[in-house]
Amino acid sequence: MPRTSFLDRVYTALLPLVATVTNNPRALKPGELVRLLNTTPAGDVLTDRILRLHRERAGLRIAGEREKTLDLLKYAAWLCQQPRRTGGGDGRQEAGAGTAARAYHAKRERERARNAAASQEGRDIGPIPPIAVPARRERCETSLQAFCETYLAEQFPLEFSEDHLAAIKYIESSAIEGGLFAFAMPRGSGKTTLCEAAAIWTVLYGRRRFLALIGASADAANEILDSIRTEFETNDLLAADFPEVCFPISKLGGINNRASAQLCCGERTRITWGKKSLVFPSIPGSRAAGTIIKSSGIDGRVRGMRHKLSDGTSLRPDLVIVDDPQTDRTARSEDQCRKRVATLAGSVLGLAGPGKKIAGFMPCTVIVQGDMADQILDRERHPAWHGTRLKLLYTFPTNNKLWEEYADLRRTSFRNGGKGEEATKFYRKHRQEMDAGAKIAWPQRYNKDELSAIQNAMNLFIDNEAAFWAESQNAPLKEASDDEDLPTNAQIAGKINQLSRSLVPQAATKLTAMIDVQHKLLYWVVVAWTDKFGGYVLDYGTFPEQQRVHFKLRDVRHNLAKIYPGQSMESQVYHGLTDLISQLCERDFAREEGGHARIERLLVDSADGMTSDIVMRVCRTHPHKVIVLPSLGRAIKKGEKPMHQYAKKEGETIGYHWLLQRSLKHAVKQLVIDTNFWKSFVQRGLAAPLGERHALSLYGTQGTRHLLFADHCTSEARTRVPDERTGSTHESWKLKPGQSDNHWFDCLVGTAAAASQLGISVDAGTDPRRQRRRITAADIPQRRRA
Repeated sequence: MPRTSFLDRVYTALLPLVATVTNNPRALKPGELVRLLNTTPAGDVLTDRILRLHRERAGLRIAGEREKTLDLLKYAAWLCQQPRRTGGGDGRQEAGAGTAARAYHAKRERERARNAAASQEGRDIGPIPPIAVPARRERCETSLQAFCETYLAEQFPLEFSEDHLAAIKYIESSAIEGGLFAFAMPRGSGKTTLCEAAAIWTVLYGRRRFLALIGASADAANEILDSIRTEFETNDLLAADFPEVCFPISKLGGINNRASAQLCCGERTRITWGKKSLVFPSIPGSRAAGTIIKSSGIDGRVRGMRHKLSDGTSLRPDLVIVDDPQTDRTARSEDQCRKRVATLAGSVLGLAGPGKKIAGFMPCTVIVQGDMADQILDRERHPAWHGTRLKLLYTFPTNNKLWEEYADLRRTSFRNGGKGEEATKFYRKHRQEMDAGAKIAWPQRYNKDELSAIQNAMNLFIDNEAAFWAESQNAPLKEASDDEDLPTNAQIAGKINQLSRSLVPQAATKLTAMIDVQHKLLYWVVVAWTDKFGGYVLDYGTFPEQQRVHFKLRDVRHNLAKIYPGQSMESQVYHGLTDLISQLCERDFAREEGGHARIERLLVDSADGMTSDIVMRVCRTHPHKVIVLPSLGRAIKKGEKPMHQYAKKEGETIGYHWLLQRSLKHAVKQLVIDTNFWKSFVQRGLAAPLGERHALSLYGTQGTRHLLFADHCTSEARTRVPDERTGSTHESWKLKPGQSDNHWFDCLVGTAAAASQLGISVDAGTDPRRQRRRITAADIPQRRRA
């Protein structure tokens, strides 16, 4: 039977195609032509390679060059000119070419299948090895202590103390039965390592499904997670007894990208081995299958932590480990401590979801009195945490005389370049007498150059007593500071006068107010003053109002841009100031004895360079400009002349630590105040008990209403420096680390200076202008000459 020529078959398939092509037949893509020809009843008649050869032979394509389109009519004309044979010759050559193309594609498919099989074989870790010592593994299932001593012996080289064993029991109970446990241990006691061991033990024996690691920061939490990850990767005993967990991890070879494609006997392990989260391999029979560990800083995105399984189930944390959740800086910030306690009580303990309780334990160290750890460990304030304080030295030695001699020898040795050898020799000679009465928590803890744990503890005490009480005893001493006589946040918030909001007391004679200008918000305070400079905070707030109990300027939601949309920042401040000044100046404040009172002096802060021109313009043009003054704070530094000693210039009024001067640029008077002096004055008023003549108090009957206001009033720290020129002590103020909002405090300070400008005087014993020296007979001639 004669064989049909290859060209003949292409030609036969092409003829009906020329008439049916709807696109431009002179701009057909080569690939499109191949697909069209191969879909005709003639079957597969052409390949890309054969079409390329035809085009080169027909002169429709230059060899080595790539053309995007094909002229179908020219190609068909060329095929018509080719001899049509029934067998042999060119027909066999063309048929052989088609056969070679099909063979090539078949070869490529075989290679693809072989590569895919090899790839799958490389990703498949094969069967899990057997457990090396099942009895050893079973022995540690119910004992965290045995697990640490067996599998993590290098991490715990010393024998556990009684305090360690007590902490281990609490951790076991929390991991197995639930509940919360907070414990403070001396630095260097291995509390973080103990928590890492507890996390590993909990995962391996399937106690919990989702562990959340919370640190003082994201980096601190990631360090703990990295330590846990390293233990699973490098611990040979764990690899031997827990192969269903450690074997898939070891097969990653430290290349985390392999995790997503890893197989075990043809099934995905679904392991995740990242820097912030670990998902353990899903191996049949493994208690740790699918267990998750995630890390986060307590100041990060804690709320809403969850993980979705392959079947669509959403898991939320059921065990949280909070390790040392504060730093030295945050421990000394009341605002940061309150925030972190609130985060712990809300976001962290709410991780399990609605209606579910989370288990957790928190190793910590008390840094300063009243810090976050100190609050959580207080069983009266937070009984659910079962706070426990563990110490290095429970009772001190009773022979103080010998220890004083020892301390002298130790200090003398260090001063002379030694290392304390003389003191150690003295301790060796009198050890029995010097150890009498001492009770040490961990007898095995001491350095190589020391003879006992008691000597180690006393060395820490002698070298730095404050650090010893804080880091070793978890009972820090009260830190000496320049703020010891200043009121605390709670004292200010609780200094309420039982008067209704906005009610002017009978003793008050002047009402002053101040507005602190911020780009997003305007803060304001109104105070009623007595003739003896006692103050009553009648009202305070923001414009616009926030309708929130606690907020920061940086996260305000209802700002000036919401009130005046589409306007520039300058325009928003202008209109906001205009409206707020009108509200305050036209407001009637009811008096306690009957009648009403209005604000007599309103200051507007003009210190901000971006808004100072706006403030000046508003104060100059506002309908209430008679009682409105722009103000400028100036902190008089040590050695500078106080304002009441300034030489008076034309058009100026010099007062008690304030100066009223005319701004030539803006044609408006401006009140310049010494902020250092008036801040100290206001703080003394806040510290003064109710009933004293200079006392400052807040309206209402509930102190919790004023917690945010008190935060602003305690946001700055005072520094006292002796002033040799005057023989007195100079006081200066600046924001505390971590604080940003002091706006109501600035307003309160401004209202006091405004009261002084209205004529209310500090008593004669304080006001330098009112101090009088007794005149003697020798002074009379000099006074006459003057």
